[in-house]
Amino acid sequence: MTGTESEGMSGGGGDSGGNRGWLLKGIVILGGAILLKKLTESTSRWDHAHVVADSLVGEKFSREQASRDPTNYFNLRMQTCPVADMMDDGSRLLYCEQAFWRTPQKPFRQRFYTVKPCSKEMKCDVELNSYAIRDAEEYRNFCDRPRKHRPQDKEAIMDIADHITTINLSRCQLGKRCLYEGSTPQDGFPNSWNGATHSTSELIILKNGELHTWDRGYNDEGIQVWGVKEGPYEFKPAPISEYLQ
Repeated sequence: MTGTESEGMSGGGGDSGGNRGWLLKGIVILGGAILLKKLTESTSRWDHAHVVADSLVGEKFSREQASRDPTNYFNLRMQTCPVADMMDDGSRLLYCEQAFWRTPQKPFRQRFYTVKPCSKEMKCDVELNSYAIRDAEEYRNFCDRPRKHRPQDKEAIMDIADHITTINLSRCQLGKRCLYEGSTPQDGFPNSWNGATHSTSELIILKNGELHTWDRGYNDEGIQVWGVKEGPYEFKPAPISEYLQ
């Protein structure tokens, strides 16, 4: 309380009852504001997770980037769709696959993602976990199939296999092009592909629906042994008809 506010409350002459009334009203208003803030924070934690999950869903391509720099980037198709809206901890379960755009029926990467709010003690908004799939072949082109021909929710949850990475995402600062951005911890996660001992991942979700992803593997000496070096892949939403012309 400032000196001016203190004087205002104590300088009203003999109307101490009125002052107590205003004080009580102020306490009630302040208490309501604190409660509203807590409720808003509780709701917004899940709002962040829902926005991230919805932003990941869809069919996206790296065609434009591959046209600009065909030496370092392929024209890839990334497709993601919901599997289960609510797991035991409230997470949303997504399926994601990547393939060369000419052969979408033959994905070279298949993953489950879980999306949930970061715990309150963490300095992030959304936790995105990726997992291997117990029988990946059973899920090939999962998003393209009618629902009745897909593994169902409970079966899919049982097919979540080894944890691969966790990316902690935070809402972007005002004025930036992105909605959320984040990465794995600096040391990354264990990875043994092509001589690597660990890998790192970065993800940026842009306001226009683009996803920028950058996965890299490193050996014990810190030398990058897989993944592009020039920068992240840029996946843009687009009708597949544009890529079949």
